Amino acid sequence: MKFYHALRVMLPLLALVLWLPSCEIDEQFDPNGPSLNSVLSNASPQELNLLVSGIEARMRNGFGTYVTASGTVARELYIFDADPRNTEDLLGKDDAVLDANTFYLTAPFSTRYRVVKNANILLEAVNNTDQISAAEAAGYRGFANTVKALMLSQILDFLDENGVRVDVADPDNLGPYLSKEAGYDAILALFDEGFSQLSGAEFAFALSSGFDDFNTPATFGLVNRALAARVATRAGRYSEALTYVNNSFLDLMGDLSVGPEHIFSTAAGDILNPLFKAPGQSGDQLVVHPRIIDNAEAGDNRLDKFRMRVEATVQDGLTGDFETALYATATSPIDIIRNEELVLIWAEANINNNDLDEGIQGLNIVRNAAGLPDYSGPETQEALIDELIMQRTYSLWGEGHQMFDLRRYGRLQDLPIDRPGDDVWERFPIPLSEGV
Repeated sequence: MKFYHALRVMLPLLALVLWLPSCEIDEQFDPNGPSLNSVLSNASPQELNLLVSGIEARMRNGFGTYVTASGTVARELYIFDADPRNTEDLLGKDDAVLDANTFYLTAPFSTRYRVVKNANILLEAVNNTDQISAAEAAGYRGFANTVKALMLSQILDFLDENGVRVDVADPDNLGPYLSKEAGYDAILALFDEGFSQLSGAEFAFALSSGFDDFNTPATFGLVNRALAARVATRAGRYSEALTYVNNSFLDLMGDLSVGPEHIFSTAAGDILNPLFKAPGQSGDQLVVHPRIIDNAEAGDNRLDKFRMRVEATVQDGLTGDFETALYATATSPIDIIRNEELVLIWAEANINNNDLDEGIQGLNIVRNAAGLPDYSGPETQEALIDELIMQRTYSLWGEGHQMFDLRRYGRLQDLPIDRPGDDVWERFPIPLSEGV
């Protein structure tokens, strides 16, 4: 576990860098202190590599809330725990609305921007050192810009029409909130910049074992194209999505589970998988929404992601018979993106480009892997989009996709209402701390 040994070694530096908020440096740290100053002034390769490891580690923080908050809104799951906001605010109970200053928004928002901040520090450090080659500098830049683009895309996922602030490099002179479309333009441009930098680059740093098959500039570039394909799909830019996905690690005949992962461990200073729940808990439960069980196709082996409880669980007028079994242990990895999603992106792009035969081919790859026969419904674009959403629902359950899938097709308001007076939200508000 060299990666985690490195994290323990670098804690003094990470204490300075990794806890920086999105728009200002926390007052408990001196921005002119020796550690940060050394990083920003002719940093050594070791210092740069510690920043890379910290950025990768920090990507995991807040992701659990990103998944569960959006999944609750999408009636994909319920969070049954001691916090009533999970069954009130997120489901719009009675007069409840989404709070612009509470954990289900601020946790994903602040942690995404902390990673962006750290990536910007890495970029500045690379610009200010002469201790690495040009090819190595390009490797650091390609990594940093790819991660920045991913983090910003997850913020835009939440905020949608509320836009996204992309330019945060100077905390004293923040850029404006961009519109949704301008935000997508900027994020995809950042992916493209990172990909260009990876071409001909060298990696002077090591990533965790979660990137074992994607730890060179060439293979990490495939991840960059995969993530860009996801973002282009979210934007409804299907021709771009098809170009991106065709240049990713998409393999129509390959293992659908292949892809980079977030890894977890019990090592000192590390974190556990935030989406793992022990079987049969009476509190802190991730409960499968009944519609997911009721709408499943007989014989679908993806239902193995759900475990039937000995007794139904009830909270705040909501009931569930099944709980998550998506992750086997508290140290199970979480996929960042995998081939299964890429096949679905490829199918979706083809369907929306009216290449229906290719779309059906992609859908059948996923159906067959789930133990289902080939698609036999109407071969129209509308019917195939219905089928696509169905397959994405079960392939990507509990991974932070459903709300955004339904929203781009205008289907959030078709979701079932669990209690009279509940609401289905289209997007999250801009956090109150942003002052806009």
